[in-house]
Amino acid sequence: MKIYSLQDFLKYLEKNGELIRIKKEVDAKFEAAEISIRALQQGLPALLFENIKGSRFPLAMNVLASDKRIELALGKHPDQLGEELITFMEDAMPPKPKVFFRHPGITKRLIGALPKTTFWPTSQEVIQGTDLNGLPVITCWPEDGGPFITLPQVFTYDPRNGKRNVGMYRMQVFDGKTTGMHWQIQKGGGFHYFQSQKAGKPFEVAVALGTDPTLLLATVAALPEGIDEVMFSGFLRGRRTRMAKGKTISIPVPADAEFILEGTVHLTELRMEGPFGDHFGHYSNASEFPVFHISAITHRKNPVYPATVVGRPPMEDKYLGNATQQVLGPLIRLIHPEIKNLWAYYEAGFHNLLVVSVEERYRKEAMKTALSIMGEGQLSLTKCVVTVSEEVNPRDFHAVLRAIHEHFDPAYDFIMIPKVPLDTLDFTSYKMNLGSKMIIDATRDDNTKKQEGRKTTGNFETLLKDIDNRIIRWNLLGDALLVVSVKENGRDVVRNLTKSAEITGPDIIAAVSTDVDICNLEQTIWGIFTRFDAERDIVFTEEKLMGISPVFRGKMGIDATWKTGYPSPLVMPDEVIDRVNKNWDAYWK
Repeated sequence: MKIYSLQDFLKYLEKNGELIRIKKEVDAKFEAAEISIRALQQGLPALLFENIKGSRFPLAMNVLASDKRIELALGKHPDQLGEELITFMEDAMPPKPKVFFRHPGITKRLIGALPKTTFWPTSQEVIQGTDLNGLPVITCWPEDGGPFITLPQVFTYDPRNGKRNVGMYRMQVFDGKTTGMHWQIQKGGGFHYFQSQKAGKPFEVAVALGTDPTLLLATVAALPEGIDEVMFSGFLRGRRTRMAKGKTISIPVPADAEFILEGTVHLTELRMEGPFGDHFGHYSNASEFPVFHISAITHRKNPVYPATVVGRPPMEDKYLGNATQQVLGPLIRLIHPEIKNLWAYYEAGFHNLLVVSVEERYRKEAMKTALSIMGEGQLSLTKCVVTVSEEVNPRDFHAVLRAIHEHFDPAYDFIMIPKVPLDTLDFTSYKMNLGSKMIIDATRDDNTKKQEGRKTTGNFETLLKDIDNRIIRWNLLGDALLVVSVKENGRDVVRNLTKSAEITGPDIIAAVSTDVDICNLEQTIWGIFTRFDAERDIVFTEEKLMGISPVFRGKMGIDATWKTGYPSPLVMPDEVIDRVNKNWDAYWK
């Protein structure tokens, strides 16, 4: 089936048993979000809410919230597509005409990458006016600043050269004609906005709501700056993306979207936006961001409005993020041939934990690679990089821990980088866009031998309580990571455990708050990597200075407890949970 639009894909999902229609009236405020979260966690199909309170438009959610739906969207597993792409690129260096005949599948996709213009766009079949109020815009979490458009595909153009960027930036609905535009650091739309400010030119913006899945995946992909997402969507689809001239703006807009919002972002106007329950599992704080003014809303006949929920993993962004890194990840080998594989963990919000397997051709090349990655595009927002040897699978967290246990010596293998740019959503430094990062080098190094400590013996639980009775629960992951749950004073507990001579086995000791299920690996990774600042919250058994160089020895401790001043973790109101419990069976009739 040829898929050009969101509705084409919804029909395809339904044909494959991957779509459920919900006819019961559902409230876009909290209720739709709670249903979609539960449906994802239970492995249910995508959802089409046909009766949203106060709106005449249906609402689609969880459209790409499974590995199967991702494969249906791409026509094959994203890992397979990624390997085909890197094989083609390596074969094409230097360019050879015959390479196109050896890779017909990739060649077809490359031909489809070029966009085309149409004068009959379905996205402009109806001109609605400028009022957002009729759209089923969802409110996800109780402390959100209001309803948010959560799946906007924002089209901007560089005023210097006309290069296009398509990004996904949440948009808080202020009223029927204005929204926020949450341009975080290191985002293409924000760079275009910066250039428009410098040039003093009006900044036209188009927002597509509801496109075919390949354009959506291209939008969320961490493409290098200057690479056109519309062209990449054509490559993923194997067919050209249709574009059309806007009605009230001069820039091209997607021709097959469900809705198009046209308008401008004023160059000097800022407005408080947020809070918003984000994919780190906490609220991101309210702050000033640019304002989008709508000049026209167009849509196809009988459109479907798309939305997603982000929050404590797993959420739909798990599948979106994993798919894009499976396709694009292998391309890192073009500029870093020493890299064999890499993986950003959705459990940690992607940017908080990146593992890279490296074939070291000289001593400490892995550290060089990690430092280079921390300066490249979206990867520059990574907070923690772990390097491992080429035989270690970066996606296997237990294998990564074994590498740390066998090869990590903090005296030689740990770097902390303070006071650098950090993901806008990261709250752990208490300073927006600034924080600290760290590198753990766990590659095999035959030149230095790690001193193996004896394993802790005896009753471990009794031993831990004797060292610090504030420990509520504990879990030992392999031989490398000891996780303890505490109610308060996490730093003191971590300090006591790292200093104890009785604890000799684990290399890393992390303290988390009691809301983290430390027996669940997914929640453990989330609980640790979203709640610490490397500069402030890491300790070692021994810390000293040699000149101005810090030297660390012994066990590494991480205070990953929730701290005063952090935004709240995301929790749905009891009345919403009770309402969904009561109506659960009725949703599926």
